[in-house]
Amino acid sequence: MSKTAAKNEFGENVEFPTFDASKATDQIRAFAEKGVEQSKEAYAKLKTGAEETQKALESTFESAKTAGNELSLKSIAALRANAEAGFSHLEALVGAKSLSEVIELQSSFLRQRVEVAVEQAKDFQAVSTKAAEDVTKPFKNVFEKAFKELKVA
Repeated sequence: MSKTAAKNEFGENVEFPTFDASKATDQIRAFAEKGVEQSKEAYAKLKTGAEETQKALESTFESAKTAGNELSLKSIAALRANAEAGFSHLEALVGAKSLSEVIELQSSFLRQRVEVAVEQAKDFQAVSTKAAEDVTKPFKNVFEKAFKELKVA
């Protein structure tokens, strides 16, 4: 910047800096270009993040649908097996000849039902655990990737 001289009220020479518009324009242009570049980078990161999130959501919903179907099929199979066992037991009770035979059939049936119930509970637990892992896996992967990128930055 150059300076211009002027006299103040006391008659002294005072120099004032002059404004050079060409230098200011270059600085403003550089600042604007840097802002545009940063905006493009931020948009690209945001777009990538949104696409990854969309893929994770789609994968999660697909996993949830599959897990729900599997749990439904397990439930139907368990209900069918329990109903068939109940009807078979009822037929056996109807054909019993004595009270002691009824008591023996009943205690045997109850013992078998408890064992079957334990096995069914284990099956449901295994399917539920697998379903939970499958449903949360896509988001777990997205969060791990984002955390790694955050550490690098």
